[in-house]
Amino acid sequence: MVQCHVCFRHCPIEEGALGFCGGRTARNGTVEAYNYGRVTALALDPIEKKPLSRFYPGSMILSVGSFGCNLRCPFCQNHDISWSREAMRYAETAETLTPRELTDLAVKTKDRGNIGIAFTYNEPLIGYEYVRDTAKLAKNEGLKTVMVTNGTAELPVLAELAPYIDAMNIDLKGFTDRYYANVLGGSRKQVTAFIEEAVKHCHVELTTLIVPGENDGEEEMRELSAWVGQLRNPDGESVPLHLSRFFPRFHMTDRGATPVKTVYRLAEVARERLTYVYTGNC
Repeated sequence: MVQCHVCFRHCPIEEGALGFCGGRTARNGTVEAYNYGRVTALALDPIEKKPLSRFYPGSMILSVGSFGCNLRCPFCQNHDISWSREAMRYAETAETLTPRELTDLAVKTKDRGNIGIAFTYNEPLIGYEYVRDTAKLAKNEGLKTVMVTNGTAELPVLAELAPYIDAMNIDLKGFTDRYYANVLGGSRKQVTAFIEEAVKHCHVELTTLIVPGENDGEEEMRELSAWVGQLRNPDGESVPLHLSRFFPRFHMTDRGATPVKTVYRLAEVARERLTYVYTGNC
């Protein structure tokens, strides 16, 4: 049995078994990415869909996902490839793309407005080796590299990726330890540490999904936005915050969609401290 060191879970993994995330395994006494190169989703998306509003606006980016996740958000919109049992089906059926093949595909789509590759849909950090290897090649081809992530990883993982990533959208799902631990199965401390380090290396934007009864209080938003307001991207600009409206889905259908007025009000609260606040799904 060997221990994984990607995130706070530090899963002990037996030979041939999978860690909590479903994307890492033990082989020959070492932990590796079980989902390496196994692609479940591939699309040419507007950069704003990541969402990134202040990174090459108006451009397109080739977006790629695999399977597995180290959180258990009950409202996950990509649960079929992230943390449900269905995700394990992709271990055998996912298309395999080597880092070279994915990079070449990105180059071929430049004439359609593509600026690079975004690692998204499931949690890319659990397969960070594939992100790293592909991003290295992409950078050599003059492509931009983006990661859409929950930020749940140890800083040595970020250190391996940082030289090759141009931008990230990181979920800051709330600002209480209770919400992270009891609802999401995560660690707020690890995410905030990841964000604080990430802004030193690349352009970062943050996203908070506003869930009724969980993280929709004005006081929590004041605390969250005050913390974000202390951060600066490498160009010296403040870090943008995206506030998204929740809709009932997956295991969280016991409440209605977030009222639009709530999202707009929390955006006003966030703007007390932040320069760039965007609302989504409204």
